Amino acid sequence: MKHYQVIIIGAGGAGLMCALTAGQRGRKVLILEHTNQIGSKILVSGGGHCNFSNLLVQSENYTSNNPKFCKSALSRFTPDSFISLLEKYNISYHEKKAGQLFLNKKSQEIANILLKECKISGVKIQVNCKIAKIEKGRNFLIKTNSGDYTSESLVIATGGLSMPEIGASNFGYEIAKQFGLNIIPTRPALAPLLFNNKNLRDLAGISVDALVSCETLHQSRTNTTSGRRRARKSFRESMLFTHKGLSGPAILQISNHWNKGNGIAINLLPDIDLAEKIERWQRERPKAELKTLISELLPKRLVQKWFKLYCSNKPVNQYNKKEINQIAETFHKWSVIPSGTEGYKVAEATKGGVDTREISSKIFKAHKVKGLYFIGEVLDITGELGGFNLHWAWASGYCAGLFV
Repeated sequence: MKHYQVIIIGAGGAGLMCALTAGQRGRKVLILEHTNQIGSKILVSGGGHCNFSNLLVQSENYTSNNPKFCKSALSRFTPDSFISLLEKYNISYHEKKAGQLFLNKKSQEIANILLKECKISGVKIQVNCKIAKIEKGRNFLIKTNSGDYTSESLVIATGGLSMPEIGASNFGYEIAKQFGLNIIPTRPALAPLLFNNKNLRDLAGISVDALVSCETLHQSRTNTTSGRRRARKSFRESMLFTHKGLSGPAILQISNHWNKGNGIAINLLPDIDLAEKIERWQRERPKAELKTLISELLPKRLVQKWFKLYCSNKPVNQYNKKEINQIAETFHKWSVIPSGTEGYKVAEATKGGVDTREISSKIFKAHKVKGLYFIGEVLDITGELGGFNLHWAWASGYCAGLFV
């Protein structure tokens, strides 16, 4: 039986960052990974170019039942903190829209430097390691197919349920339950939405710039009360029609905040007051058909379908004020009630997880169990699209690594 000061379960972004940080402090560290692949989510992030962080990181980019939890770690590990590691190895990167940071080359570069830092720090990594049982006495006892190990500190960095084909599982939640920690119910996040309108299936493949909104619930607390308040969340990005429903960045973002049974509101012309535009057309192009004119603003196939389902088409000078307002509303306030998401298989993250009220926001240790830590996606912290979830992996892993 081998003894380590720190055992980390999970060789993703959070686990690797925690390991190298603890190793740099001189701690004897072992990572146990149940697949044969190190940093699977790192490798697929950003279309293979790793959207590793975002220059605009702040706590407001994350959802949680305990929204203030992430503030401490984000303040101690910033985008510049990770950039300094890239620059140490001369890894080139660039900024895309809204502060998103991508590698110029392949995601493998980040996996390579994390592994190199782990090696320099003396971290051992055991892949294809299936854990049969974890027990807690004076130390933790981890029984596996590759032998039994003991450790003073045990870090759960097993991620969430998204992308099961690359190894996602509920293992971290089961360990949390074993030790009496509460779990916030999980569901797919950053996922395409489904709806049952068969009339729109032939729009699959059409992408538009849209403003997508929904009502959401936020935890609110004062010195004397706690509760949930309603708020409205909106995202302005591209939206894609699919055979099953809607996808694209705007939809993935709103899926973090949408609750089943509620609707979402979609503005297909966020930069244009369509009623005002139609009135101008009545003066300047009175004989033109309205469908033809709106096809100058949106994809023709979309407009044709819209008029077939929601509007009557005629020369623009034949519409009265009421008709103009009704047509404008169909484009500015299209309402959809999704039936669900496409699930964990295509979700980029998991919402819910280990209740962060059970965890120290400074060192990521469970309050109830000496030496037990939780980091990364297994926690009830979910970032928006754009590098925020990987940054949370780095930040939580680094902060835990300073104390394990």
